[in-house]
Amino acid sequence: MIVFTDLDGTLLDHSSYDYAPALPTLDRLRRAGIPLVLASSKTAAEMVPLRRELGFETCPLICENGAGVVAPGETGDEIAGPYSDLRKALDKVDPPLRICFEGFGDMEPARISEVTGLPLDQALLAARRAFSEPGIWTGSDTERDAFLAQLSYQGITARHGGRFLTLSFGATKADQMAHITAEMSRSVTISLGDAPNDADMLRAADYAIVLPNAQGHPVEVAEDGGARVLRAALSGPAGWNAALGDLLTELGVTD
Repeated sequence: MIVFTDLDGTLLDHSSYDYAPALPTLDRLRRAGIPLVLASSKTAAEMVPLRRELGFETCPLICENGAGVVAPGETGDEIAGPYSDLRKALDKVDPPLRICFEGFGDMEPARISEVTGLPLDQALLAARRAFSEPGIWTGSDTERDAFLAQLSYQGITARHGGRFLTLSFGATKADQMAHITAEMSRSVTISLGDAPNDADMLRAADYAIVLPNAQGHPVEVAEDGGARVLRAALSGPAGWNAALGDLLTELGVTD
């Protein structure tokens, strides 16, 4: 089997970014040789050190909400994505709409730190983007629809996370999940997430573990879809640890 997990609000606490409560099940995955693929809106620069810290350097990771992948052993520094083209496309949007979107590329590191809650050194890593542009939308829903319509003509799609509207040229966590599962010759997939931008990844798995969303933006995964949907009682790493641990036991993974 193979496990795909979101980070913020799922494996990581939404406020402190701590994963300590998940350590028992993380250790269990390592002992059983089950790959753990981190899948987040975070950049490669943010995720590679965490992958190393968690002890899953032999696994790929999915960065920037599915817009990119970093192979095992890669640092992410060698990745050249279409970020500059994305920023140029934003500049073609009508100014009254463009001003309603404050992307990370519009922000100083201190502002990124403010809106994400990240320390300044981590905010600098979040600014090192290759594939996508998260940002804060301040306009109305009608203006947002017009904004996204103009971007769609340039091949750009949008996804809503817990806090940000993220723009990219396509590819989702589910797309990357399918490629990685095939490449690693795994037949049973488990995914964990808490926000709307995790929905496709959850639906695509054999077992989907949905965690409560601390920001009031729950993810909806139909019970009649392809995945068997499990709902964690607790949010963040404590819920991650308990729900995934119970499922591993059910699937015959012993300690």
